[in-house]
Amino acid sequence: MDKPISETTSPPPARKLGTIEVAAISLGFMGPVMAMSLNGIGVAELVGKAVPFTFIIASIGTLFVAYSFIRLLGKITHAGSVYALAGIALGPRAGFFSGFALLGTYIFLTACIAGACATFFEALLLEFNLELTSRAWTLIPIIVGIFATLITLRESKIAAKITLAIGFVGILAMFVLAITIVYQTGVSASSVPGNLDFTTLLPGENSWKAIATASVFAFISWAGFESGSALSEEADTPKTVIPRALLLAVLFGGLLYVFIMFAQTVGYGTTESGITSFATASSTLTSLSSEYIGSWYAILIAIIAFIVAFGAFLSSTTATSRLLFALARDGFAPKAFQQQHPKTAVPVYAVLATVGLTITMTVILGLFSVSAVDTYYWYATIGVLCMIIAYGMASVGAVKFICASKNGIPRWEIVFPVIALIYLGFVYIVQVTGQNSPYTYFPWIAGAWCIGGYLIALANPKKAKALGQKLITTS
Repeated sequence: MDKPISETTSPPPARKLGTIEVAAISLGFMGPVMAMSLNGIGVAELVGKAVPFTFIIASIGTLFVAYSFIRLLGKITHAGSVYALAGIALGPRAGFFSGFALLGTYIFLTACIAGACATFFEALLLEFNLELTSRAWTLIPIIVGIFATLITLRESKIAAKITLAIGFVGILAMFVLAITIVYQTGVSASSVPGNLDFTTLLPGENSWKAIATASVFAFISWAGFESGSALSEEADTPKTVIPRALLLAVLFGGLLYVFIMFAQTVGYGTTESGITSFATASSTLTSLSSEYIGSWYAILIAIIAFIVAFGAFLSSTTATSRLLFALARDGFAPKAFQQQHPKTAVPVYAVLATVGLTITMTVILGLFSVSAVDTYYWYATIGVLCMIIAYGMASVGAVKFICASKNGIPRWEIVFPVIALIYLGFVYIVQVTGQNSPYTYFPWIAGAWCIGGYLIALANPKKAKALGQKLITTS
């Protein structure tokens, strides 16, 4: 019989997670199959056939953003991710502000992924000519939340392995489709709508402003790459494992995205009609599966997309609950969130709160007749806006950390977080300008959330001071 849940004052359990398992959490949060089904559509509308090139640019931009996490987490061990990075470098209030922004990112993205689960389940039903009634889709997130809770409350290693297995199946299915497309467009172009065009790997006639603007939509595909760092205190040799895992997730994601986007672009064809088909598709992977392999593979892809969305929900729940745990341990969240199970080290109440809140957020929109796909995009937009602020604070923290004389990081490396800040600033401007309702409200929601975090820290100076000392001792 298990012992009761214990406070974090008890001896910490042995660290168990390795590089691959932590990378699996990050990749699971990123949700490659979801990203590849949806994120290329907006890019194609902006830059035509230069979609793969745009993803190359976004991959480079993400590497600059990832630098701050990879470099600093080689020096710091803390479950708070951005929370700790900014806190140690910029002070406890800045740390809490960053952590609260990242918490908003995780909460809104977890709710968004719950919406994605319903979206892909609806797409699966449509393959069988079935359709849910108006608000019936809200049952899907509820069921997903129940199963996710049962899995996430077990050891982190179990959730990571399930996420890794799910992600591997999804990536394998995408590779099979991509290779089939490239082969058929190369050897039998007359019998398929696409054409093997390697100029898609170049900017073509697009201006750099257009490429940079489109890269914003591609950049979203890496959202949550740092989520594995929330497991710093459950990893084996975290100062080695965590940086390697994040770098692996970003690099692997970049290579995967560029190749799959190349296959999708040539699959639709680089003619005007082909690009139009790409830019107006509702789910690129299923439509291309029907065209190049058969309707049976489209059904398979739809099933896999739903399962991968479930895996992403597992990853995001894990990351969100660990951040809640870190905030609670330092006195800025309900004390119950810092309680861990003595055998599994899982912060039980933080997990329950994460699942309960995000599923409720998703269901509420559904009850007000918002569709599952709109729920996905609405919460994704708010989450990304919070994410840009959090990533920006991490980059500012990296600048100050590098400038310190005793950390052992060469001063010339300051160029990496500076470039990241420029890129993030551009991404934010693109996200908040020229939008239509309700997207005009989302920057205000994200801003209010982040400012609320700063006001909480400002109202608790004693806790903020204690937080600063804890950040120093846990690093």
